[in-house]
Formats: sequence, structure tokens, C-alpha cells
Amino acid sequence: MYNDDDKQSGWCHPLLKGDLEDEDYFKNGNFCSSEMETLCSMCEVILQPLPFNSLDHHQNKKLQQSIHSFSTASASQFPIPNKVAHLLVKRGFFEAVMVVKLVVKLLSTRLGTLFLGGSLCLSHKWPYINKFSEITLEKREKIVQKWLQQSVLTPIRLGFVFIKTLCALVFFSQVNEKSKNPSWEAIGYQVDITEERPRDKKERPLQKGMVETMNETDDTLLDSLIKKGLDVTDKLKENICKIKCDVVIIGSGCGGGVAAAVLAKSGKKVVVLEKGNYFSQTDYSKLEGPSQDQLYESGGILPTLDGKVMIQAGATVGGGSAVNWSACIKTPQSVRKEWAEDHNIKLYNTDKYTSAMNKVCERIGVTQKCAKEGFQNQVLRNGCENLGLEVEFVPQNTSENHYCGSCCFGCRSGDKKGTDSTWLVDAVDHGAVIITGCKAEKFLLVKNQNGKRRDQKCLGVVSQVLNPKISRKLYIEAKVTISACGSLLTPPLMISSGLKNPNIGKNLHLHPVLMAWGYFPENESDFKGKNLEGAILTSVHKSVSGQFDEKLNYILEVPALAPGNFAALCPWESGKDFKQRMMKYSRTAHVFSLVKDYGSGEVKTAGRINYTFHKSDIENMKVGLKQALRVLIAAGAVEVGTHRSDGQRFKCKGVSKKEIDEFLEKVDAKEGPMAMVKDWNIYCSAHQMGSCRMGKTEKEGAVDENGESWEAEGLYVCDASILPTAVGVNPMITIQSTAYCLAGKIADSFR
Repeated sequence: MYNDDDKQSGWCHPLLKGDLEDEDYFKNGNFCSSEMETLCSMCEVILQPLPFNSLDHHQNKKLQQSIHSFSTASASQFPIPNKVAHLLVKRGFFEAVMVVKLVVKLLSTRLGTLFLGGSLCLSHKWPYINKFSEITLEKREKIVQKWLQQSVLTPIRLGFVFIKTLCALVFFSQVNEKSKNPSWEAIGYQVDITEERPRDKKERPLQKGMVETMNETDDTLLDSLIKKGLDVTDKLKENICKIKCDVVIIGSGCGGGVAAAVLAKSGKKVVVLEKGNYFSQTDYSKLEGPSQDQLYESGGILPTLDGKVMIQAGATVGGGSAVNWSACIKTPQSVRKEWAEDHNIKLYNTDKYTSAMNKVCERIGVTQKCAKEGFQNQVLRNGCENLGLEVEFVPQNTSENHYCGSCCFGCRSGDKKGTDSTWLVDAVDHGAVIITGCKAEKFLLVKNQNGKRRDQKCLGVVSQVLNPKISRKLYIEAKVTISACGSLLTPPLMISSGLKNPNIGKNLHLHPVLMAWGYFPENESDFKGKNLEGAILTSVHKSVSGQFDEKLNYILEVPALAPGNFAALCPWESGKDFKQRMMKYSRTAHVFSLVKDYGSGEVKTAGRINYTFHKSDIENMKVGLKQALRVLIAAGAVEVGTHRSDGQRFKCKGVSKKEIDEFLEKVDAKEGPMAMVKDWNIYCSAHQMGSCRMGKTEKEGAVDENGESWEAEGLYVCDASILPTAVGVNPMITIQSTAYCLAGKIADSFR
């Protein structure tokens, strides 16, 4: 994978290096020249060139040049608009792409600009009406501000928000051939890609059981599979490669990884299919743009269809456990009771489940507290303590000395124990084979001849290798098939296979999140460090000491926000204000409110997610968001705010309690950007659950209490989609413990 010269230069996996030479970045996404001109002019409005010394800063003189460069930089500069166009078409869902293209097309014409921009496009000279790109930057900014403020322009608003999100993400996450971004020094961000490099050539933990199709061709694939000990038949005429095994598992995250280990240890021949690629400790780069593109579903750009919620989900070997924030909170007792009594899933009220949680925590090395907290967690803890609120340490699947703030891009220290370094290692040690770059298309279902209560029987899965050099499809025949590809992809796979249970794809829960921020200038604060230093999530405040009540149901935690994601979520009011916000990046702490949602969504086609909030969720979120702001103020922030579209903020240094209360009274949790309201919020989600939930009967769930499909014998689901409701806390331990119990039952069924 690498040589000594690579190590000296800070080598990382080529897929995670993010080289600007990638020609895909320069594709225009089918925009014509006039439309690209318009897109460039819109990008210029978002991140616009400013006069030198126009940005307020408290940096030392050594940074004057970098601040000057950042001030004068523009997002209209090549290749940023080209990357935006490319990402739009590559990552955007059809409706969003059409809206953006319509907006850009209209603004590329004079009449279209008059329609969307009003009198600001008029001129005293022929032809009297200017296209958007011909209008002065000042007037273009006013037009965009009008779009954001008028609720009747919601489709136009959605189009601009999508462009702004992509533009900000690209501008602050792209890197040059030296893995640097010219804006990083000015905003106080740095990435040392040479640190923590192993000094010897260690074999990657899963290498002996790994078949990476990205490195294969039609000529080599068969041989590689056979060398791993698989029973393989090559059917050239049908252009398929048939593999026989005991168990095939689709997905390698918290559910699939645990199931693979339990079943391989029981003596079964296990094959794991993973759509993503394999990266280990020696591969990770810490670079936001390329890491997000390769490690997250849809490159981390996955909104609900109405743009209300931005969703992140892992899409690599190890799934979410490879990129999550290490939080290992056991299933709350109140939730276990709810699932056992209200949903009649008795497993959750048993000693067996308690034992499973303990075994899971032992295997992934959970520690109860950390030795040193980073900047944001210090802020949360200090603010809570100053308000007399209870704040707890978050157990981590790392050592107590873990201080890695980039685990959301894979843990380069190797300290975090995701399934890729624990359960999957156990599985491979017991003969399991992992095939990467392989997307499941449909289950092999036949009429059940056994006379059992299920009408169909599952014989395996058909999958497509994503490497274009390989034309063969893989037919994996197995006695047991387990879908563990997550709450967003398991339902579409089941539906595309012909399963009809009405619960499939419904009851999707997201743990929606809203963020508050506080600015802590270094010379006015006792907190040391920057916002991406230290373990990501080590403190939590629970609204009711871990016991959830619909009337008061939220927790407060802190996120990982590298510059691109920070900018993407940041409200845009003006070009100058946007850059000014980014200048405060490194000393801006975020605290978010997360609710155990009673609202739910639907996902029946991959990438197309609908979600409806329950009234109580909005109310709980508002209460939690206000509490997050109080915590930031109590910790000593000089300014606080939300990500509401109007840039809601409050300078809180030296103010009275009455003034604080008056500000908090104005805080809300309105949905957006498609909501017909003036000021709106964009929610986030990193936890997806419940879209194929367990049920005592087929009317109540998509699978039974053993995780087996009500419609197809031998087809099981073993991921977060089977959870009856939202958990209310970070769900990793709940998912792994559930998978541990269900996989044990499946192993017993063989006997």
C-alpha cells in the first residue's frame, strides 16, 4: 500500500488525498457557458472579495498576509464553481438539481433576472435590463438577501441554499497538491497529515480476509475470491460469479460487523458485502473534503427531500462506527421498558440484553471518562456547572488519553475501536471474507416449499461490483441472508426485492439536532485550544437525568465541525458577515440539542428521504436550544447565536438577566428552508433508526422479534432500522447489543 518515500511525505490512501488533479472536479455538470457564468456570479456573492482590512480580527501580525488573502479571495475563482456544478449533479436529488438549474437558467437571461431580481437589474443604458452576472456585486447581494427574507420565494430560496451549502463546503474543504487550503491559516485551522504515522509497515487489520474490488478486474476477481477460501463458480455465459456460503451480510457497520463476528465464531462461513471501500489507521488523511466524499453516504451531502434535515451516515468498512464520535451510552432503562411493554419486544427487558451490552462494551474497550477534555466539551461542562445543571462524562470506545478531534474522518491514532478494528477482525480471524465496492441489488427470493408461515424463502443476494473494470455480477447463495446496510438503505433493498410489508421504509427516526454557538476570544477566555482539538464528544447534559419524558426530552452535546461543514451550516446574511463569522471559526464552540423524536419519516428509494416533525419534537427542540444558549452564556461566551436563516445572535458580554431572557424569548425551532416562513432553521441528523422496525406481528413491524422478515424465511435485518423507536441517546451500544442478541439466535437456529 505504501513505501518509505510515501511515509516521509505524509502518505495517505489515494482516495482520501483529495488531489486537485482529479478531472472530475472540473466537469461542469452539464451547465452551458452562460449558466456557468451565472453560477460563478452567485458563488462570488456568497464568498466575495473584500477590501483589505475590512475584516475585524485579533490575530498577530504574522497572519496579516493570510488574512489579506482570505479577505480578497472569491468563490468565483476556478475551480470552485466547477466543483459546485459537479457536486450538484453528482450528489443532488433530482428535484433539487432541477430547481437549481431553473434558477441559474432564468438568471442567465434578462427577463428571467427581471422576474427574480426585480428593479435591481435595471440599467439606464441599452439593453436596460442586465443579466444577473452583469449586475454589480452590491446589487446581486441585495437580490439574494431578498430571496432569503421573502417566504413566497421558497423554491428560489431552496435553490440558493443548496448552492450556498456546496459553495461553502468546497471553498473551505478543497486542498491543493500539498494538502493545504489557502483560507485555513486565516481562520485558525490546520491539519498535520504527517503526524501519528506508523513507523513500520503493519498489515492492515482486515487484509487477510479482504477482497477490494477497486483493485480487481474481471480476470483477477475470481482468483482473489478463491484464494480467500470461498466456494466460487464462474458462469461466463451468464456473466455472473456465483459464491456459496452459510451467511451473507450486507453492510459492515455496528449491526453487520457484530453479526459477522458472532456467526463466524459459531463456525459458519460468512461473506460480508460492503458498498464502500476499506480504509485503516494508516490510510486516513484528516482532510475534510476527500474523507467526507469517501467515508460518508452521498459524500456527506444528503438532505431530506424538502431540505429540512441534513443527514450524515457512514459508508465505508465499519460503517458509522468508523466515523462516529465514540459515544458509548447504554440503552436508557426507560427506553428498554417502553420497547418491552409498549412494543412487546421482550428481549429488551431481559438479563440477556443487559449481558449483551456489557459484552459489547468489553469488546470495544469502553472507558468511562477521559483524562483531558477539548475546548468545546470544556465549554459545555463549565456552562452546565455554572448553571447548576448535571453534566456527565460520555463513555468512549477509546482509551482515557484519546485526544483525536478528527475521528469523524477515521481515527488515525488507531485508538477508537470501531467494528473495523474489533468485531470484523474477530470475523476475519474465523474465516469471514469481506468484499468491498460491492452494492447489493436485490435478494434472491423464491416461493417457500417448506409449508412454513412465510410465503417466500431467501436464497441469497445479487450484487453489482462498482468498479467499471468488472462486468460480472456476484450471486451470493447463502442459508441465511442478513441486511445490515442501515436505516437509509435496508428498506430500499427490501422493496426493490419485491417485499410488500407496509412497515418497510416507514417509522424512520432521525434524532433531529439544532445547534447553538458561542464565540470565546482567546484573549478573553480561560478555555484553551481550538474547536477541533481533543476527543469529539466527552460530556453530555440529559434533560431528565437519563429518564425521558415527552414533555421534557432533549440532551445537550457538542459536534465535530470542520471548516467546510461549519461554513455550510452557517447562516448567510452578507458576503462580509459570512467571512467575518469564519474568522471566528477556531474559537467558536457549538452545543446542540438532540431530541428523542416522536415524528417520523419514510425512505423507500435510496437517497429520497421524507420526514415529518411531531409538534412535541419542535417544542422540545426549542427548549433544548434555549438551554444550549444559556450554557454557552454561562460559560463566558462574548456572543452567542443559532443557525437560523436571519443570522440570529446576541452580544452577551456585560448584559443583564432580563436582556438574556428577552433574547431567548425570540429563539424558535421553525423548520426550513421550504417552510413558508421568513426565518427558519436547518436541522441535522447523524442517527437514523426504525425504518424496518421489529414488531410482535406483521402489522406492527417489518420483521419479527428475531429480526427475520415476516415475508421471507432466512432473510434477517440486523441494523438500526429494526429499533422500535428512537433511542434518545447515541445509539451505537443499542445497535451492537441488539445485533449481538439476534446473531446469537441465528447461530442457534443453525443448530
